[in-house]
Amino acid sequence: MTAYSDDLLRSILTKTRRIAVVGVSANPVRPSYYVARYLNLKGYDVVPVNPGHAGEVLFGQKVVASLSEIDGPVDMVDIFRRSEAVPPVVDEALAAFPDLQTIWMQIGVEHEAATQKAQARGVTVIQNRCPKIEYQRLFGELRMGGFNTGVISSKL
Repeated sequence: MTAYSDDLLRSILTKTRRIAVVGVSANPVRPSYYVARYLNLKGYDVVPVNPGHAGEVLFGQKVVASLSEIDGPVDMVDIFRRSEAVPPVVDEALAAFPDLQTIWMQIGVEHEAATQKAQARGVTVIQNRCPKIEYQRLFGELRMGGFNTGVISSKL
């Protein structure tokens, strides 16, 4: 697992306002759903992206089929896709959002070539981490019982 400083992660989570969540599910027991819901409840403007649910409403936002359909800027793109699907997502994100700050790949998701491409554009890339878990850890919400349990819960 790549090491990231707490200061870097805290800075990203503090300055980010609008997050496009690629691969979000409408199923409330799927990690992509409850991570996006959690981020929305924490005050982030979450834009759900999933072509299979385009037109539906999640977290008060209309689901779009692709990043290029999002109006306005996005600070972070959070990727809930397999590692091999990352390069086209990164390419689309870089094309759609000239001021993109962060690309965040969820736990188990890594792609070195896509990371290098984004970093060459000045975009910070986080791989194999979850913003929900990092937020809870860094801002005092992760309870002692949550450490190393191996259990992922959709409960907030």
